[in-house]
Amino acid sequence: MPLLSPPKPPSHLPSRPNPRKRPTTRDPGRPSCLVRSLLDLCSRGQLADAVDSLRRLALRGVRLPSGVLAHLIHRCGAAGSLRQGRRVHLHLKFTGLKRPGTFLSNHLIEMYFRCDDEVAARKVFDKMPARNVYSWNSVLSGYANLGRMNLARRLFEKMPERDVVSWNTMVMGYVRWGRCDEAVRLYRELRRSGTECSEFSFAGILTVCVKLKDLCLSKQIHGQVLVSGYSSNAVVSSTVVNAYAKCGEMSDARRAFDDMQVKDILAWTTLVSGYAKWGDMEAAKGTFDQMPEKNAVSWTALIAGYARNGLGDIALKLFSEMMKLQLKPDQFTFSSSLCACASMASLKLGKQIHGFLIRTYFKPNTIVVCSLIDMYSKCGLLSSARLVFDLVDDKNNVVLWNTMISALAQHGQGKGAIEMFDDMIRLGIKPDRITLLVTVNACSHSHLPKEGLQLFDSITHDHGISPDQEHYACMIDLLGRAGLFDELIKQFRMMPFPPDERIWNALLCVCKIHCNLALGKEAAEQLLELQPNSPEAYIFLSSVYASLGKWKSVEEVRKLMHDRCVMKDRAVSWIETDSKVHSFSSADNSHPSKKEIYLMLDQIAIQMEEDKLRLDTQ
Repeated sequence: MPLLSPPKPPSHLPSRPNPRKRPTTRDPGRPSCLVRSLLDLCSRGQLADAVDSLRRLALRGVRLPSGVLAHLIHRCGAAGSLRQGRRVHLHLKFTGLKRPGTFLSNHLIEMYFRCDDEVAARKVFDKMPARNVYSWNSVLSGYANLGRMNLARRLFEKMPERDVVSWNTMVMGYVRWGRCDEAVRLYRELRRSGTECSEFSFAGILTVCVKLKDLCLSKQIHGQVLVSGYSSNAVVSSTVVNAYAKCGEMSDARRAFDDMQVKDILAWTTLVSGYAKWGDMEAAKGTFDQMPEKNAVSWTALIAGYARNGLGDIALKLFSEMMKLQLKPDQFTFSSSLCACASMASLKLGKQIHGFLIRTYFKPNTIVVCSLIDMYSKCGLLSSARLVFDLVDDKNNVVLWNTMISALAQHGQGKGAIEMFDDMIRLGIKPDRITLLVTVNACSHSHLPKEGLQLFDSITHDHGISPDQEHYACMIDLLGRAGLFDELIKQFRMMPFPPDERIWNALLCVCKIHCNLALGKEAAEQLLELQPNSPEAYIFLSSVYASLGKWKSVEEVRKLMHDRCVMKDRAVSWIETDSKVHSFSSADNSHPSKKEIYLMLDQIAIQMEEDKLRLDTQ
């Protein structure tokens, strides 16, 4: 120890306190500590404890700042906790704030709407001594989120002052609840009002263009975007691309994309999806390869495109590549991959994907469950499809029932489909237009015309579903397959609209089955007027003329078919061996084992000839 250092006091003597030094321990009873504790409880999600602490603060006479109370109210709304939100509101009343100021009232309105208590929210609004535009917008937004658009519109008309948020809230509310025509009308009122549009205004109305697939409106809005200077906004520009893509104008979509100053991953993915939707998989793949950055959504868009366009083998290869990159697939990825398996009847790969879902504890949504049912059904395992359906806990979804009824229809189990429809009605699930379609289709494939007619009448009259052209096409198929042409003609004449190509095509198909040349000829001629590139109509007309010995007419039909470059779509089949899927089509020379395959086909043909079986080469 240095000689000049001061001596230490004996250890048994207490040290003298330093009057300048503040105590390091905090008093938990101090108001600031209680407030800090309340905020900590909020951040940890312990709302009940946070609200309990309000009572202790009130007993100590502590008045919380408006910002803290607003934060607590906001937390209650975000958690959807109506009980705790009401307790905070009661605290305000007990502490002398029976009519809280505008700031807190706005937060109370938002909280009550988030908790689906529109009555309490409206009471707070009506009792406000002073309201600002934010107050009105909060109620507008609350009504719009709950689908109460008529109430929202009445309130909107009463507003003393509207800003662009007011207009956007109403437009997006109409869009969200499927009232697109009213959204367009209100947007035009916004333009006439002189209120300057924001990026949300354009994004909202472009969403209407996407839903309506209205090319003319899309071009109008695109022009307004360019004039208003929002073309540099990535979200607005991506929505413009999406609007053109949904309308099938991929050249315009590409130009809008190329004009974008900043091309984010959303814009790239939108373009890929657009090309895929309209069957241009070469352009979709080329765009995908050019992407500077890809995420799971981009991969899913391409996978879904290949699956949708009948190229399931490529879709599954891409899915395998995506998994190797350790990108996390979502519900749409699995659904698209399972659809690819279903299209190729690849049971082994479908089971592998199902196994992956189970191993990773992935909770599938209704879309994935329906894809699993469809995959097992198309791979021939109806029992597995039914097991997947039975294991679903929540069956209050009409899409789930439609998928299972469709699976039964594919396997010719019409009576089982009718029983499932009856179970669905007993459970109180309301059928939709797809239910009518798949149930009548099940009766058609099981030769149950009487039951099919009864179901058609029951669903349309008892459940208020108005049949459209697709339903009547299915009805014609049902009656035509059973050979009930008198009833078919009766139903045909009772249709409330002129027949479209689907109805004429259904009529043509049943006429081919029963060799009804006269009716088939009329159907083929009508179909050619509506669909000049329909190969089935040309082929049937040619067959009719040939059977009548009108060879000149046969030549004219074939020449017309050649001049219009109409070709019959090649049939494609798949077979799965050793975890590989092989695809085949007519006159295909691409398979590496083509010599062995054609040799086997020749041997089968010879064997069939020896057994006096005639090959139908038509």
